[in-house]
Amino acid sequence: MITPPTKAEYALKALFELASRPPGEPVKIGEISGRWKIPQKFLETVLAALKQGGFVESRRGVEGGYLLARPAATITAGEVLRYIQGARGRRKAEDPFTEMWERVEEAVSGVIDRTNFAELVRAWTERQQRYVPNWDI
Repeated sequence: MITPPTKAEYALKALFELASRPPGEPVKIGEISGRWKIPQKFLETVLAALKQGGFVESRRGVEGGYLLARPAATITAGEVLRYIQGARGRRKAEDPFTEMWERVEEAVSGVIDRTNFAELVRAWTERQQRYVPNWDI
């Protein structure tokens, strides 16, 4: 399984949390941190980067917090990952695996570029609603 670096994973989780909320409803950083088990100081750095990238905005004050800067349906996992991870350099020399890694990258990009946060929230909510715990003993 391909997993993103920690900063990228935390960025995806923070955006998912914000996308899960009603539009315009700010979420406190401590809430996101607690729910997703993300160290708050690290999350502050991640959210600052996401704010600079135009993915989130913040509101000050007692009722403040973070919220999406644009509709969840317009934010893809691919653009977030590329923004957080920065541009990756090409391999320096051809080797027996170059073509394979290029195909892997194309396949992954195809999936993450078509996956937006509204879709992720919808799919997750549907999966959670189908789960009915069995309390029979």
